[in-house]
Amino acid sequence: MSGSPDREILTIEEASRLLGVSVKTFNKVLHSQSIPARKIGREWKFSRQALIDWVGSGRSDEFYRETTESNAVIRPKLQKESRRTTGWRLELD
Repeated sequence: MSGSPDREILTIEEASRLLGVSVKTFNKVLHSQSIPARKIGREWKFSRQALIDWVGSGRSDEFYRETTESNAVIRPKLQKESRRTTGWRLELD
């Protein structure tokens, strides 16, 4: 089911192609971020425009900052902090 390239409602395969990532990567982001989506039966459905708006509303600097719970101030991460990534621990310079 390839569908028209300008369909408004997309499957997970079509949505991942729209964003240029694998279905596996898209699925990870789907379950860890607030991607605009609706599950209908067993299938996820996505609005093309909602996905475009979601990507456009994000800021890359939010990935490199963290929020303190006490006063919700955003501050840069400290140097020499480590970050865990799937099976690897990286020391950040």
